[in-house]
Amino acid sequence: MNKLTRAGLGLLMTTAIATAQAEEVRIGMITTLSGGGSHLGVDVRDGFMLAIDQAQRDDIEVLIKDDARRPDLAKTLSNEFLQRDEVDIMTGIIWSNLAMAVVPSVVRQGTFYLSPNAGPSALAGRLCHENYFNVAYQNDNLHGAMGAYMREQGFERPFLMAPNYPAGTDALAGFKHLYEGEVADELYTQLGQTDYAAEIAQIRASDADSLFFFLPGGMGISFMKQWENSGVDMPVFGAAFSFDEIIIKAVGSAAIGAINTSEWAYDLDNEANQAFVEGFRAAYERTPTLYAAQGYDTARLILSALDKAHPDDQDAFREALRQADFASVRGKFRFGPNQHPIQDIFVREVVEGEDGEPTNRLVGLAIEDIQDVYAEQCQM
Repeated sequence: MNKLTRAGLGLLMTTAIATAQAEEVRIGMITTLSGGGSHLGVDVRDGFMLAIDQAQRDDIEVLIKDDARRPDLAKTLSNEFLQRDEVDIMTGIIWSNLAMAVVPSVVRQGTFYLSPNAGPSALAGRLCHENYFNVAYQNDNLHGAMGAYMREQGFERPFLMAPNYPAGTDALAGFKHLYEGEVADELYTQLGQTDYAAEIAQIRASDADSLFFFLPGGMGISFMKQWENSGVDMPVFGAAFSFDEIIIKAVGSAAIGAINTSEWAYDLDNEANQAFVEGFRAAYERTPTLYAAQGYDTARLILSALDKAHPDDQDAFREALRQADFASVRGKFRFGPNQHPIQDIFVREVVEGEDGEPTNRLVGLAIEDIQDVYAEQCQM
């Protein structure tokens, strides 16, 4: 059993032992490894650990714990990392409601937090902080890019749907901001919902010409299977969160033809991405998702900053993070003034792969160098 296999089995793992040649850096990862949506956290963890393993450093210790998608548990684990384990850096949270429960306290206490996924608008705007970096996106970005794309494609009456939590409200706000037109209707569902009969009936009864939805994890799987059985004939659009490689394989043929936006695709043609996809497949025997790519980039950013400074020298380490001096798997990457990415967003289509299973294929560019609208609220 190799190191990467062992890393996938435990909820608390150590990846390296400090030696005398360098001062140890402790990284605390709180992510979702059980319950609904756990594959998101598993892929963030596995992408992150792949980068750490490839770096072959012996001065980094990574502690990993499962939040089970519970804000109260995430808060407790965060306090343990800060008070007992005295971590230098924290990362890992998937869900925006958990991020809001944890991140503000962490950064106020002088610890760096790097988000590999959740990007709630409040943390990009009024609650931004010099110790908080988002290495994924601001929640609006992928949805806004799809709004712009659907407008350009001539859709005039989209129906919008998302779960009622911070990432869901950000999703529909982001879509409408760049769609810039009237929508047929918008609907908020329960977080973790599995039965969508009532929502599908409402969509069927509308005069919508298309459907845009954000339902990450198991929610997307449940909805798409029910959507296929409903017989409603309408083009389906979303973001990568509802159409990652694991979700679309679980959905099956119902996912074919769906269009989604992502800041990353496994078939993006750049050297860093090709090496990442090859390494991930070799280590874990599956194709990485967006979440794995974000975890990998988060670790690579940390490693690039550690080459220049230790987190104890906060000013120097913070500046090293801001420089983002690493080769991102997504291609172009830089931080905006609120320490959220400015990056390209791509369009992907779900197609039938060579193995007969659904897979995402890169179609083209949805929007270039997107910056979230909340940066102007950031008084850093």
